[in-house]
Amino acid sequence: MISCGLMSERKSVFRSPVFRVIRFVVLVYVGLVILMGVFQRMYIYYPATGEPSDLEAEAEELGLTAWRLSGGEFTGWKEERGNAANRLVVFHGNAGHALHREYYSHLFGTVDAGGPWEVYLFEYPGYGGREGRPSEKVFAESASAALDELLEESERPVYLLGESLGGGVAGRLAGERSEAVEGLVLLTPFTRLSDVGAAHFPFLPVRLLLRDHYDNERHLADYPGPVAMILAEHDEVVPARFGRELHEGFAGRKQLWVIEGADHNTLIDRVGGEIWEEMAAFLVED
Repeated sequence: MISCGLMSERKSVFRSPVFRVIRFVVLVYVGLVILMGVFQRMYIYYPATGEPSDLEAEAEELGLTAWRLSGGEFTGWKEERGNAANRLVVFHGNAGHALHREYYSHLFGTVDAGGPWEVYLFEYPGYGGREGRPSEKVFAESASAALDELLEESERPVYLLGESLGGGVAGRLAGERSEAVEGLVLLTPFTRLSDVGAAHFPFLPVRLLLRDHYDNERHLADYPGPVAMILAEHDEVVPARFGRELHEGFAGRKQLWVIEGADHNTLIDRVGGEIWEEMAAFLVED
């Protein structure tokens, strides 16, 4: 009789409205975790694409030409300056494509310190007119191949600039190929991607789900070159505290600029020419 009573009590608990609500919430949460885990790269990468012929026509109007590896593989865009003392490779953020960052060519074309600069706009596989599927591993391998090509072409110094997610690509390349990278510029950088993800989705086990880590803190731990960082005071995408933490943890030669009043998407418009001059001077300083 007691056993039957316990079984009846358990059945009543499982059938109770409260239990049904809890079960529904748990199922929804588990489903959300699975969904985010499976489709996570759709939430990380936002590539803009276009027909190669259309992009080349647009690039020509901007004074840029296709940057190809010796085997003919397209890897980005460049503005050639035969008398350039230094080369800068730009790794853009997770949205758009490389041609949307053509302003870096103009910015560094007017910088005196270390100039004139020759600017290369690296394009990610899966972005612009480049084939491939975005991932940290794919980006790292293609970036390293592009660096090899530049080193074979000339002994002129190579510097890297990475914005937002591109800072993770540039940071990893600098850490893994430190002997070949003279200096690094990071705009709106972060310690690691999982920190940013956890800040936006505190209710999800982001650190367990992520397949692409972009761990700048680890990659730059032993980097011997100079690192310049530019943060947006009111960055709503990559909170400035992560950039500050990365800057504070870096033991090498470094300099930090925090642009007051700027957010993630207005930063470039608020960085004045004097800051680019200071940054370039800092990078080439002996």
